[in-house]
Amino acid sequence: MKNLYRRRLTNCISIVITVFLIIFTSQCFAESSEKESKISSYQYLKKLNQVYDFVQQNYVDEVDPKILYEGALKGMMEALGDPYTVYLDDSSMRDLTDTTTGSFGGVGLSISKSTESPAYIEVASPIEDGPGMKAGIQTGDKITAVNGTPTDEMTLDEAVNLLRGEIGTSVTISILRGANMKFDVTLVRALIEVPTVKYGMIEGTSTGYARLIQFTPDTPLRLQDAINEFEKKNYTGLIIDLRDNPGGLITSAVDVVDKFVDAGPVVSTKSRVLFESRQYNASKTKTTVRKDIPVVILINRGSASASEIVSGALKDYHIAYLVGERTYGKGSVQQVVSLFEDDGIKFTMAKYYTPSDTNIDKIGIPPDLEIKNLETFTPEQEEIYMKLINSKVIDALVEKNPKMSESTIAGEAKKLAKEYQLDERLLRRLIRVQVQRSQPSPLYDLDYDLQLQEALKIIADKNFFNLVQNAKTLKELQEEAEKESELVVSK
Repeated sequence: MKNLYRRRLTNCISIVITVFLIIFTSQCFAESSEKESKISSYQYLKKLNQVYDFVQQNYVDEVDPKILYEGALKGMMEALGDPYTVYLDDSSMRDLTDTTTGSFGGVGLSISKSTESPAYIEVASPIEDGPGMKAGIQTGDKITAVNGTPTDEMTLDEAVNLLRGEIGTSVTISILRGANMKFDVTLVRALIEVPTVKYGMIEGTSTGYARLIQFTPDTPLRLQDAINEFEKKNYTGLIIDLRDNPGGLITSAVDVVDKFVDAGPVVSTKSRVLFESRQYNASKTKTTVRKDIPVVILINRGSASASEIVSGALKDYHIAYLVGERTYGKGSVQQVVSLFEDDGIKFTMAKYYTPSDTNIDKIGIPPDLEIKNLETFTPEQEEIYMKLINSKVIDALVEKNPKMSESTIAGEAKKLAKEYQLDERLLRRLIRVQVQRSQPSPLYDLDYDLQLQEALKIIADKNFFNLVQNAKTLKELQEEAEKESELVVSK
């Protein structure tokens, strides 16, 4: 067994080194430099083998060779300092497969490890119709504990394993929202099916609304279904909602953009490996959205990766106006490589660039109009909010009347506002969320959603196309930011 894992470690490290050697030799470096690099790589590989043998033979206790094998690969990936380059044990590979195939059991939250201290688990985005979304969990919420176990020293894999479990069982998570709002939420695990597109006309308007939840192979097809439906209803405006969309397939993002753009680059990837550097172009034959349709894209900090490819391309081409908040900023492309059993590695192979040749990694895409949906509380309001949440008064209201109408919700919110001095819009939202916990999520919440309200106003603006045409490309915005930075330094 020891020799087996030593061979596997050697082979796996050889694979990684070979990948980087291919990357290295694919460039036009001097021949002497190539030889020195190869020699150095093999010398390090030899040293790793020597250390592995030394530990096996001399450590005070007998060591499971699998622990050394996994530890070496974890350390190698972590040494690159890239949060998207990681070793995937058999459990992580299985979780990745579950997610990409479209269904799995859990609480319906996409999570990441916070980079702040303490390093809690952070909600990247709630999954549509999942227990987390129905309970009102929001992007940016910190999970400080799972069933009472603190998360600040947990790995992401450990947190995932605690959150997932048998369907129908419950798990209690402790939430930190903002700086001081802390409360517990009990979620019942369910079969999580990852949808791709939801759509419909905004009631009382001629504007079509399509929420792209994740980029899968079906996303372009489902979006085209939406466009066809909007055409039948003579739509005069289109809102594409990419909020809390964590991304997905780059090819799906390209196909979505192609519905709007006649010709030219949609996105390009740049890598040290020549065959990973490519440009994806639009084709006029695939364009299906008319040029006279005003398009607004909704974005927030949960919009990442493929979402940023779409919003970045349509901004650079002056086709869509962006409303909401700055996006996440994931401008890199990963590949998953399977190893010898059920494990593997996920690593960054390239960075992607928008049509204006801009990379947004760790920067994100700013909206053309910034509108925040989340409430900003004073310290006094935070105390009132926490008092309301902990009182469970809303739970009791909904338990008595689980099928509240909108008029009843508004009436109850008005009553609550007299005791809890909070905005009635927020109170309506809290009651509505509780009512909908046992129902499919609604397509939109126009009463609460300030960003959607603003999008409708912009689409109705007669000067919409001038507004979009005058919006700056990502390249222009980054050049401005660089000049401002230089001025600050010179002062």
